[in-house]
Amino acid sequence: MTQDFVHLRMHTEFSIKDGMLNPKKVVHKAIASGMKALAITDATAMFGDVIFYKAASAAGIKPILGADCSITNHYNRDDYLRLLFLARNHQGYLTLCDLLSRAWLTNQYKDRGEVDLDWITPEMADGLIVLSGFNTGAIGKAILNGSLSAAEQEARRLSQKFPHFFMELQRVGRPNDEMLVAESVKLAKKLGLPVVATQPIQFENSEDFEFHEARVAIADGFTLANKARPRIYTPQQYFRTKEEMCELFKDIPSAIENSVEIAKRCNVTIKLGKPQLPIFPTPDGMSLKDYMAQLAREGLDRRLKVLYPDEKKREAEFPRYKERLEREIKIIQDMDFPGYFLIVQDFINWAKTHGCPVGPGRGSGAGSLVAYSLGITDLDPLAYDLLFERFLNPERVSMPDFDVDFCQNNRGRVIEYVKSKYGEESVSQIATFGTMGAKGVIKDVGRVLDMSYSEADRLSRMIPTRPGHNTTLEEALSEEPQFRAEVRNNPQARKLIEYALKLEGTTRSLGIHAGGVLIAPGKLIDFCPLYAAGMLPENVISMYDKKDVEAVGLVKFDFLGLTTLTIIERALDYIEKNTGVRPDIEHMECDDEDTYKKIFQTGDTVAVFQFESPGMHKLLIDAKPTQLSDLIALNALYRPGPMDLIPDFLDIRAGRKKAEYADPRLIPILEDTAGIMVYQEQVMLVAQKIGGYSLGGADILRRAMGKKDVAEMERQSKVFIEGAAKNGVSEEVAAHLFELMRKFAGYGFNKSHAAAYSYVAYKTGWLKNYYPAEFLASSLSEVMTDPEKSLKILMDAKRHSVKLLGPDINESEFNYTSPKTMEIRMGLGALKGVGSAPAEAIKTEREQNGPFK
Repeated sequence: MTQDFVHLRMHTEFSIKDGMLNPKKVVHKAIASGMKALAITDATAMFGDVIFYKAASAAGIKPILGADCSITNHYNRDDYLRLLFLARNHQGYLTLCDLLSRAWLTNQYKDRGEVDLDWITPEMADGLIVLSGFNTGAIGKAILNGSLSAAEQEARRLSQKFPHFFMELQRVGRPNDEMLVAESVKLAKKLGLPVVATQPIQFENSEDFEFHEARVAIADGFTLANKARPRIYTPQQYFRTKEEMCELFKDIPSAIENSVEIAKRCNVTIKLGKPQLPIFPTPDGMSLKDYMAQLAREGLDRRLKVLYPDEKKREAEFPRYKERLEREIKIIQDMDFPGYFLIVQDFINWAKTHGCPVGPGRGSGAGSLVAYSLGITDLDPLAYDLLFERFLNPERVSMPDFDVDFCQNNRGRVIEYVKSKYGEESVSQIATFGTMGAKGVIKDVGRVLDMSYSEADRLSRMIPTRPGHNTTLEEALSEEPQFRAEVRNNPQARKLIEYALKLEGTTRSLGIHAGGVLIAPGKLIDFCPLYAAGMLPENVISMYDKKDVEAVGLVKFDFLGLTTLTIIERALDYIEKNTGVRPDIEHMECDDEDTYKKIFQTGDTVAVFQFESPGMHKLLIDAKPTQLSDLIALNALYRPGPMDLIPDFLDIRAGRKKAEYADPRLIPILEDTAGIMVYQEQVMLVAQKIGGYSLGGADILRRAMGKKDVAEMERQSKVFIEGAAKNGVSEEVAAHLFELMRKFAGYGFNKSHAAAYSYVAYKTGWLKNYYPAEFLASSLSEVMTDPEKSLKILMDAKRHSVKLLGPDINESEFNYTSPKTMEIRMGLGALKGVGSAPAEAIKTEREQNGPFK
């Protein structure tokens, strides 16, 4: 009978600087090797732990969670040490989260997060199984240095500190491995310590060694041929089978047996699933449900007073708003999401009252009347037929997700407010991982193979760029004859692609998610470990990415930076300075005839949000928009897929062609878009009016269509045709309509998003029409370092008869400014080599001591 063995040491691609193993795929390797458990122990990190935990659990393999930690050497920090920590139980998992977070947030040295053993209390130590680190631990290093007494002293200290301590043994072909194994076994016997065999796994198969060396060289900035390159790995650091491990340590059977014993002792269960919101404070102990309903009803009254100043008109309109609001409130309460809405409205309304511009909405959230009433969004969803069920579906329970745009320069202030409200230890941003894409990996591998930059760049340019799709090397080899021929006929290119194919898709870098912010109900480290580049508070992120933080129960809030909001705010500052009046852009009606006529109908949209491209200029001239609903439709149409429908849309609008409706009930749904389905919401309304779906069911249908789920489509087709028959629609017409819906749902756009962004676009168009100098000066400030974009806006300013003034040491600020109406002054920041610090110093000097002479 084959003896059992469990791998307890493994670096995956999430060790970032070394390790090639994919935490999902390696599970299959363990199954093939007949193992019942497997550990993930990345370098002072747990980035891939949730991915691994889910994959292993699903495959029936016991996941063991740990980390190969850098330990602070108080005698010589340059000679850092390592210990392997494995979580024995849930307390051990929390201890790991705590230790790694403290290492990266408070104790970095030379880009290493280091664990200080003085942090570890006896209670914390009891939750961990600790392995000595073999050649990288204090004991192993002392033996290698010939100091057996120091090794013994260190072994006594560690075994006293950690009740579950093991002497680690490895055999991977390093020069001193055998000597170190022999001395470690002797020391363990002397002190009565258990030993355990580990295999420091870095890659899957022995032939992957060279590819792993390239991976490490890319991370460290060396070429493979460089003699100074550190060579710390061996070809034997692959995923050995249990038979190989048993053979390798047949002289020390207890070392093999103890790997299984440790695996039995490690029992960590991560609670996956239900999201947990932070506690939102309510007045007088009011329930979250009642408080949200109260705020929503009060907010609706305020909104309606602005929308309908005439009291009689307001009274006439009130019932339909009231009905919609109460329906939404009930759904939100039944789905138990009032807390989420309260948290979001709180930080948005704080931003609005503290000089932090906020967008009118983004994504499907703009379809909620409750959100509009609470001040989360600023677009009346009833005025534009926006559907709440596109945002929150009572028939498919999932967390609501408001994407919120903040002025880029003020986004950090809002995050700081959230930290002050819920506590620093409860708020962080989220990790995101950059991977080696086809083009990038060719350049990376080209560099480590000492290939010239121009040659690697030439090869990378052969990979086609497609909107919305990252072409893989396999696809490029299959679909691009020139690339395939180059790889076949050029030995250097062939070698490069051999390496690149192995490394493509591997995690290369760690970054901060563009918008995601976590707010935990308590300490974040009770859910996941944290990381901070450079130990800076503003860089604190979860070690888990956005999917994994949600899996462990944390709720993600999207704080996105939108430079257009910054441009608008700065333009308003310039206008107020020049005219003494600040336009009330927040409550603007989108009905200014002059703005449509002079800006949108003429395609005069340089610097106008969402409508800047040459293709959009032409579309605007052809379409001649006269109202916001026209801008919304054009915004949704001008993208791959629906672009093909633009000629029909224009012909029908111009009366050159007649709109066709398969059923008269489609007219109110489609007449705004010339009888063509442009929006996902229209697909949902057709399913409701013709197929008899509820709006929740219609949203499920839309999602299935968008995902091109063939089996689900067959089922839904029957449901739709049967529902249509009940509504008096023939099977032939219903089948035709279903096919049309299927086609449009594949690329139909979210109307709520198009509406909210078109509203922002209108504001920028209005500003350009009435205050071109102030608006374009503000726009120029955002593109100062891009000569091409700057020139385009400067030429546009000239066309608008704006006077352009050069840089002036006594007048210019860092940004472009508008010192007077119809004047733009060049900013010092537009001068090559002048950064914000010198520009501010110049400004301060002239303010304190008068103009430069």
